[in-house]
Amino acid sequence: MANSPQAKKRARQIERRTEVNKARRSRIRTFLRAVEEAIESGDSAAAKAALRAAQPELMRGVTKGIVHKNTASRKVSRLASRVKALG
Repeated sequence: MANSPQAKKRARQIERRTEVNKARRSRIRTFLRAVEEAIESGDSAAAKAALRAAQPELMRGVTKGIVHKNTASRKVSRLASRVKALG
């Protein structure tokens, strides 16, 4: 357990950051789920719209340090190819 005042403060800060990061990660997953569901339903227009909404959200996760840049790019690329295959 943290003993010094500095270590105690860092522990409090980490707790707060963890909550924020959890919320951001959850938000990203929600957007990705919307794209997945649109692809499953076979609705090309809805899938394109969902992908357009999810892409900046994923890249925002990159700038905030929640998702690695290559991971986000890979996810966008794979989703885009699946949306394109719809029609």
